[in-house]
Amino acid sequence: MTTTTDIESSRTTGPGPRIHRRPGARIFSTAVAVLAIAVVLGIAGIVVGSGTIHWEIIAQYFFAPVMLNGVATTLMLTVVSLAASAVLGTLLAAMRISGNPVLRTIASAYIWFFRGTPLLVQIVFWFNLGLFLPRLDIAGFTISTNSLITPTTAALLGLFLNVSAFMCEVIRGGLLAVDTGQTEAALSIGMTPRRALLRIVLPQAIRVILPAAGNLAIDLLKATSLVYVIGTKEILGTVQGIAAQNFYVIEMLIVASLWYLVLVSVASLGQSWLEARLARGIGAAQPPAARPNL
Repeated sequence: MTTTTDIESSRTTGPGPRIHRRPGARIFSTAVAVLAIAVVLGIAGIVVGSGTIHWEIIAQYFFAPVMLNGVATTLMLTVVSLAASAVLGTLLAAMRISGNPVLRTIASAYIWFFRGTPLLVQIVFWFNLGLFLPRLDIAGFTISTNSLITPTTAALLGLFLNVSAFMCEVIRGGLLAVDTGQTEAALSIGMTPRRALLRIVLPQAIRVILPAAGNLAIDLLKATSLVYVIGTKEILGTVQGIAAQNFYVIEMLIVASLWYLVLVSVASLGQSWLEARLARGIGAAQPPAARPNL
């Protein structure tokens, strides 16, 4: 039975009531935290204290010029593919929400195909395009497909075409989150549908698009590791080549993992910074929540 003393003890001088927690729950939570820390430290001790990992090799190759070139290639693939997928994804999203059934069908078929087939299969397909299309006719010029589709070109095609399908759905979700009254108001003052989309709807949709697009960018950064199968010298391809020469396979994989962790951490911080800047001023525009009557 709840007494007056129990109710008073759960109240604070702050803006709202504080939930009273029993001492037993705190003890259990502390025990779980201590156990988790012990497990993590135990695993770390096994890895570090095994004596089979040559840490000096990791330190030697982490900032090696060949390794930095692989990191630069990974960043290039990520940035170029992300920028191209943002443009194509926006176009596909506009087609998906348009009133033209032909455009909607084309965009839906694109998304169905590129989301339904594995990224690795698409990368290998583009790399082997010359097997069934030996020559390409471009503006009256004939060029060998093998000379045009290099490992880097195949990697970019596979990455940005695949990510564009997912980016389309991210952007479409952000556009649909904007109230239709915004578009109607823009059209009522004489704006064209295209101008209303670019000037009114998109700026408001960015707040919804950014978190999902940021996660997609981080996934793209890690997905670049798949292109090593076609000989592209990004991070994983670089460490595989080094390991084939010095036979320190585990050490080189640790180098690759550390670099991916560094890049993903920087990307996550950048995403958080952008989200904070976009959210600036939103809280001030909202009325404060009403305090509960106690």
